[in-house]
Amino acid sequence: MHATRRAPYLFLAPFLLIFALFWLWPLAQSVILSFQNTRVAPWVFDLDVNWRRLLVDRAFRNALGNTLLVLVVQVPLMLALATALAMALDSPFLRWRAFLRFAFFAPVVVSEVAYSVVFRLLFNGEFGAVNEALAAIGIDGPNWLHEAGPAKAVIVLALTWRWTGYNAIILLAGLQSIPKDLYEAARMDGAGPWRRFTRITLPLLSPVLGFCLVLSVIGTMQLFAEPWLITDRGGPGNATETLGTYLYKQGFVNLNFGYASAIAYAIAAMAALIAALNLLLTRGGERA
Repeated sequence: MHATRRAPYLFLAPFLLIFALFWLWPLAQSVILSFQNTRVAPWVFDLDVNWRRLLVDRAFRNALGNTLLVLVVQVPLMLALATALAMALDSPFLRWRAFLRFAFFAPVVVSEVAYSVVFRLLFNGEFGAVNEALAAIGIDGPNWLHEAGPAKAVIVLALTWRWTGYNAIILLAGLQSIPKDLYEAARMDGAGPWRRFTRITLPLLSPVLGFCLVLSVIGTMQLFAEPWLITDRGGPGNATETLGTYLYKQGFVNLNFGYASAIAYAIAAMAALIAALNLLLTRGGERA
């Protein structure tokens, strides 16, 4: 190979070496671990011990159910709010536009630990500000972090607060790419705000919405910090246990690395499947 053709590869070599060392090798090692029984010493190959357990593990099904509940409830709610917020931020009548965009984007910059502590204090059943506000209007608030239903609601609220502004900024970029003359033509034809939204904004914004949905699906399938920090490791009981917290417990509490690896690849496969279905539906909608 000529020296000039080798030069790019020489410059890329340090990155490729680091990538192979810290990414490809761990990925390959985790695949091997998923086919090993790591509950015995020394570890032995047992090709289906971990994968067979996934099919009968009630704790895994509970974690999967909680994760899918967040996916079905929180993600659509967040994307609907993000769309409404993006449209408000795109209004030509809005003042302090740059400040408001930063303010709504700011939650994603806040440390997960910091904002989880804030939510834990806000929803404390004894002295939290939320229950004090409810008591002021004559409502007896629940013990949010120690009851299954309220604890799940807190997780949904925390995630919505953190990620709505982030998605709104992405959707705002999509809104600003829509030609304004389409709205002018529709307005001249007598189309009202709702008709313009459903016939112009929503169809042209659907690729960006699909992108946000894929990101949200992947993030939700890996959900860990909020249930671990806000509801005390997926409590009460296992009411807010997610696939991420269950994987962590199996790998780093029980030291069952083989089963944890199988869970990790099951999460990756499910996230990829849901994302692929979403992309397929989005492309189908574009062709239609």
